[in-house]
This record gives sequence, structure tokens and C-alpha cells, in this order.
Amino acid sequence: MIVAAALPLVAEYGAAVTTAQIARAAGIGEATIFRAFKDKEEVLAACTAEAVNPHHVQRELASISLDQPLADRLTEAAEAMRAHLTRMGAVAGALHASGHRRDRTPGRSPDDRPPGRSPGDRAPGDRPADSRETAMRATRDALTELVEPDRAALRLPPERVASIFLGMLFTQLHFGAEGAGADPAEFVDVLLHGTLSKPGSGT
Repeated sequence: MIVAAALPLVAEYGAAVTTAQIARAAGIGEATIFRAFKDKEEVLAACTAEAVNPHHVQRELASISLDQPLADRLTEAAEAMRAHLTRMGAVAGALHASGHRRDRTPGRSPDDRPPGRSPGDRAPGDRPADSRETAMRATRDALTELVEPDRAALRLPPERVASIFLGMLFTQLHFGAEGAGADPAEFVDVLLHGTLSKPGSGT
């Protein structure tokens, strides 16, 4: 409940959000926050972990009906993935813009590290690379299942279509407002049919 209430506030205010604001949004007393979390830093870490958690979007992908046409299935998938990536970017971007750095305290140099930590060590809350790869593979597998019923109609295997889908979506969102504003249905249409008015007519 606390993290759910805090997420939109963190996305808006970054590290400048106060525990009093979070408590009001959650409808609880401020002291309740500190019974669940050591300090605000732990709340921010929990919000970051929740924002990047892929299980929510994977459940959404799994709930898409396979009885729909392929284009409709992929449009729903694009909307779910975009919402997940947008939320993740909003939280991370707001924290970064507000000067938040994990393992940084006021007055500490960026080169300072806690005792015993090496330059390559992960900060608390960071997911290891194999965890990110596992999450990405699970998301790609969920997309593959959405494409699988139409395998016979495709020029590429469903696994490859799922990979291209993710690559196009990440690229679209990465390159700013113009790409990010494209309609999901248009995105899926380009994925499935290309940009030629008569597919196969290109020279």
C-alpha cells in the first residue's frame, strides 16, 4: 500500500518527495511508514524495485486473449509494455533529475563508496545482470506465446517476431517524444505489414 501510494509521487517529485506526502497519499500516519521502512531511502529503493518489476506486465501479457486477431493481441501487448516502460522511466528519470544517487549521502563524493565495496559492486536494490536477462527472456516468451497461434501465416518464427517487437518498442521509446507518441496500432501495423503500400513491391 505504501509503495503503491508513493510511486506516482516519486515519479512527480523524485527524491524530493516527503514521507508526509506519502503518508497522506496512503491514508496512514507518517509513523507507519517508519514501522515498515528504515528511512526514506528504503522507500525510494522499494519504489524503484516496484517500477522495474516485470511480473506485472508479464501477467498482463498472459491475460491477453488468444481468440483475438494477431494485430489486436499485439496492440494490447504494445500498450501494456509501453505503460510499464513509461512508468519505469518516469520513476528513474525523476530520481535522477532530483539528484538522487543510491549510496550517496549529502557531502559524499561520487567516488566515495561504502567500506568494502569495489567500483564494480552493485548498489543495494540493483538487479544482477542475470536477473535482468531472465526477466527479458520471460517477457519475450510471453510475447512469443501471443504470436504462436499465427505461426503458419508468418514469414518469421514467432520467437523472432517477439524479439523484433521488443527491439522496435524499446527504440521507439528511447528516441523521445516523436517516436513515443506513435499509436500502438500503427506500431503493430508496421511490424506486421511494413511501410510499403504494396508489400513485396519495393525495388
